[in-house]
Amino acid sequence: MEHTPFWASTSFWKKTAIWVTAGSFLLLIVLTFDTMSKVTAGTGRVPDYTVINKRIDYRFDDKKHHSMPVIEGDAPLFGRILNEEEAERLVTLGKKTIQAKNCMNCHTLLGNGAYYAPDLTKAWLDPAWGGEAVRPMLMKMFLMDPVANARTYGSGRKMPNLGITEQEAEGIIAFLKWMSAIDTNGFPYNFKTAGGR
Repeated sequence: MEHTPFWASTSFWKKTAIWVTAGSFLLLIVLTFDTMSKVTAGTGRVPDYTVINKRIDYRFDDKKHHSMPVIEGDAPLFGRILNEEEAERLVTLGKKTIQAKNCMNCHTLLGNGAYYAPDLTKAWLDPAWGGEAVRPMLMKMFLMDPVANARTYGSGRKMPNLGITEQEAEGIIAFLKWMSAIDTNGFPYNFKTAGGR
């Protein structure tokens, strides 16, 4: 009778499968907690929601070889400073509105989405929206009535009217401002901010 080597036995492979599955599961748990600690608002690379009360720009970092967010000075949205709870509520409304209106069908956010329309990762800082004093109002007018306030810059692509309310528009703008403060390791590349840095 021929003897089957231990490494070729059914018992060995069943035990191996159990250990590999259990190890992978534990690794997945560790990686999930590690990721959450890095992508949660108020942690290292992702500022808390009150950043929408601040001036945001980018400066090139020679050591890291990409632009880094610079947050300094007060620049509240719509003329009032929001506390943490108010800021989170407004940013969350913007995020949920962007999801409900399916903006990623045309736009890219943090590397996800489509490339038909402009990337929104740093849209708050796009020079096309003008200076800080007029930017929120121009963005709000555009979101509420994109046909009358179209900005195509020769592309011929126009945003449809999605029936965005004033409150939803303010939420979207808050979300875009908050998102522009996230350290994305220089993504999107070759982006020039309204400050031109």
